[in-house]
Amino acid sequence: MTEAATARARLLMSAADSEIIGLRVGINSRGCSGLSYVVEYASDRRQFEEVIEYEGFSVFIDPAASMFLIGSEMDYQEGQFQTGFTFNNPNAKGTCGCGESFHV
Repeated sequence: MTEAATARARLLMSAADSEIIGLRVGINSRGCSGLSYVVEYASDRRQFEEVIEYEGFSVFIDPAASMFLIGSEMDYQEGQFQTGFTFNNPNAKGTCGCGESFHV
């Protein structure tokens, strides 16, 4: 995680309505290229999730996503057309034109 992603994660978790223990990162089958990233609040640890302790909070990796995310860097970017978490994934062989999905 970059400094920007860490700062944004802390801000989001502190503003949550319920107790949050970290962020959950996974992938879904969707988009032009087939796979898209999912980032959501984690209030518990699910079975078989990998847990990465980072800068005082936990990042939970969905076991189905682990092989697609190895070596990835999570960032947070604010831009004119898009704002949110982004991923620099060395496993991705291509992305769709809008940047919403990728394939390996």
